[in-house]
Amino acid sequence: MGAYTATVTVRLKEGVRDPEAETTARALERLGFDLETLRSADRFEVDLDAESADAAANRAEAMAERLLANPTIHDYTVEVTER
Repeated sequence: MGAYTATVTVRLKEGVRDPEAETTARALERLGFDLETLRSADRFEVDLDAESADAAANRAEAMAERLLANPTIHDYTVEVTER
């Protein structure tokens, strides 16, 4: 068994309205920052023990599909590093 950290990043799919990002983008523009686009995301870091990095990634993907992301409106990525 190895110790891994799986990072799951969940974003709204392209074309889904992102009110949090819209509000933040307006505020940044008022502060003088020039933006092309801004998207919000949630990031979850999960420490787990697994047989391999692939096994850790599979478990993190199952977590994303069952709870962390809504597949209708979200995309997600999973990155695994060894601790």
